[in-house]
Amino acid sequence: MSNPIKLQHGCGGKPTSKLIEEVFYKSFDNQILLEKCDSALLQFSQQKLAFTTDSFIIKPLFFQGGDIGKLAICGTVNDLAVCGARPLYLSCGFIIEEGFEIESLKKIAESMGKTAEELGVKIVTGDTKVVEKGNADGIYINTSGIGAIINDYTHKQIEDGDAIIVSGGIGEHGTLVALNRYNINFNSKLQSDCASIFHIVQHLQSHFEHIKLMKDPTRGGVATIINEMAAAAHIGARILDKQLPVKDEVKAVCSMLGMEPLYLACEGRLLLVVAGDKAEEILHTMRMLECCREAEIVGYFEVNNSQLVYIENEFGSKRIVPALEGDLLPRIC
Repeated sequence: MSNPIKLQHGCGGKPTSKLIEEVFYKSFDNQILLEKCDSALLQFSQQKLAFTTDSFIIKPLFFQGGDIGKLAICGTVNDLAVCGARPLYLSCGFIIEEGFEIESLKKIAESMGKTAEELGVKIVTGDTKVVEKGNADGIYINTSGIGAIINDYTHKQIEDGDAIIVSGGIGEHGTLVALNRYNINFNSKLQSDCASIFHIVQHLQSHFEHIKLMKDPTRGGVATIINEMAAAAHIGARILDKQLPVKDEVKAVCSMLGMEPLYLACEGRLLLVVAGDKAEEILHTMRMLECCREAEIVGYFEVNNSQLVYIENEFGSKRIVPALEGDLLPRIC
């Protein structure tokens, strides 16, 4: 019986996880891969390194707050950052469709170079392939990165009472892509949150002892990330609706399109799991940064019989928030 790949396999939710578990983990079985980190953690002599790779197929290629080039650099840097790594070197591979405008390619390359320079990383190797017209959609980019672990950061086991902190507004990148994708004329100054988060991680390194996990909630959004962490720790989680930093524009667009902000991608937000008794202290440290003024404690992990993730409003009403099942918005990154 035919069992083809579907768009939902790239959504970052349950179908993606199932594909990775049933195909890639079985074929590429090794202990480093099965750590299931955003980057592979490698020990070389006295230095621990992080190594990651990512591919970018976003549509549209240019959007308010960024473009596919900036996104490719920031996305790869962020995968290193959430492992506690200072990004050092990047590679970039381009798959370009015949007929793509060279001027657009120049803009993308210039954006990548500028972003890399601002972040203190070097693009040191790459590759270019061109496919026949109609066999791609403009341009796809793959970037890989190497970084050095700072302050000996390690992941730690999530426990009952651990707090969940988000560094800023939720779902802004996904909302902005939806507005562009569907040509919605919305009177708003909303921009993608596309940005590096390494400077936030670096700012928090004195708190590494009390930071259990760091994630960047891209495909599948905040809800899917929390579900994945809860499942891995065999624990439940409570999300506080009143504490979620969601802009009014995001709420309005999501209401209009029938989308849930918790499932929309962020491309410049840091999600932390921290010891509950240190949460306020860490939140205060984060808010010292201009980009984290909207940071909030958005929930807590807790032992419950069902091990479910649920959201609770200010009146005490609750609803279950599972990991993303379908394909909410393809090609967001």
